[in-house]
Amino acid sequence: MNATVNTPTPPPAHAPVPRIALVGDRSPHVKSHVRIPLLLDVLAEREGLVLDAYWIRSGDAAGPGAVEGFDAVWLLPGSPYESEAGALAAIRTAREDGVPFLGTCAGFQHALIEYARDVCGLTRAAHAENDPAADTGDLLIAPLACSLVGHEGAVRVTPGSLAESVLGAELTTERYHCNYGPDSRHLDTLEAHGMRFTGVDEDGQVRIAELPGHPFFLATLFQPELAGDGSRPHPIVRALARAAVARAALTRAAVAPAAG
Repeated sequence: MNATVNTPTPPPAHAPVPRIALVGDRSPHVKSHVRIPLLLDVLAEREGLVLDAYWIRSGDAAGPGAVEGFDAVWLLPGSPYESEAGALAAIRTAREDGVPFLGTCAGFQHALIEYARDVCGLTRAAHAENDPAADTGDLLIAPLACSLVGHEGAVRVTPGSLAESVLGAELTTERYHCNYGPDSRHLDTLEAHGMRFTGVDEDGQVRIAELPGHPFFLATLFQPELAGDGSRPHPIVRALARAAVARAALTRAAVAPAAG
């Protein structure tokens, strides 16, 4: 069942309230799921960025039109998802329809899988957590040599990228909670088809991906929602909210009846 995350500060009466789909299998045991409602409250109270948020389970996201009509889609951590197909369907809708998209941790991993399969023709591209029996040559997301659960590390960001414009810096320290990451063997293919990898760790391993030409499509292996104590939303979370606000305004303008 979808649950609206209510925020205490209403937007101006004339402004559309952006709707954001939080796609993932909500659990009190997943840290980011607990933190996100707090961040939405802070965005509303302190910055006037009010979002009407709906939690959509991955199984429900597999249904036709599950995330259509939303102003942003955030594919959350918490894998393995109940439905890999649902997670991939949400990404594809956001990617093809120009809906602002953020994928964090497992959301990053599945954003790469969706792009590999649906854009690059790598139909066998697999995630080791979802398909442990997959041939190693098909693994796009593989077990990390060292777990990043609870790890914090530096990420170097590509100048001129969306990530750099959002973060306002070329070097940032970020928090992780994952055991899987991209296998480098297929990344050149994704880049050849238009995906950009715009953030790497100290060892040059990819940690940020984005799609030039899309209004806002950003995926991070780290979890910006876990930054700090939750009292100040991470710049990436704030940027997603602003992108949702902008899309809601454009959508309303497009459907408004002609004056006169």
